[in-house]
Amino acid sequence: MGKDDGEVKPDKYILIGRVAVLEPDLLKWGIWMQTAERKVDETLYKNKRISTVFLGLDHQFNEIGKPLIFETMVFPECEICERYSTWEEAEKGHKKVVAEVMGLEFQK
Repeated sequence: MGKDDGEVKPDKYILIGRVAVLEPDLLKWGIWMQTAERKVDETLYKNKRISTVFLGLDHQFNEIGKPLIFETMVFPECEICERYSTWEEAEKGHKKVVAEVMGLEFQK
């Protein structure tokens, strides 16, 4: 499946609990995105906000690889941006970015 064969890679996801599932219906996906709680975690530290959310769209722009549908960003400068495939990876990634922002060693 790819550009050459005319097929489009599935890209719209919703959460059932903490599990991402494909949602092929654009209207259902749009309504879900407007009403769902998509925040995985948020941490405020000094003048920074570390936010991890479910994106709902696959940001894996390569033809191969797991979908990247969660994201951690540091605001206001957006100096760090990390993406993940699962809720669990996003939780762990959030903790890692928080530790990095705080200048601490991340404990796996």
